[in-house]
Amino acid sequence: MKRSSALLLAALAVLCTCGLATGEDSEELFMDFLQTLLVGSTEELYEGPLSKYNINADAKAAIAELKSCIDGLQTVHKAELVKLLVLRPGRGGAHSL
Repeated sequence: MKRSSALLLAALAVLCTCGLATGEDSEELFMDFLQTLLVGSTEELYEGPLSKYNINADAKAAIAELKSCIDGLQTVHKAELVKLLVLRPGRGGAHSL
């Protein structure tokens, strides 16, 4: 569990650094990253939300491991995480989980 947490922190650090360094809307970048991480492939991450950034080998390894952990989740758990993305502010009314 500690390794997964460390990988998540590493991936988040990459995203925050990339978003802040370019002045890009970090929330939008983060949400695109999360959505692709949950339902896409690592290739889609690099072609999509991370396409503007030069990601080093260690960060790529961390992202690949994180994606592997997410892919190992039960389908119902992944579906619930996707629902959380839909609940974010500005996306409509209140929903219950």
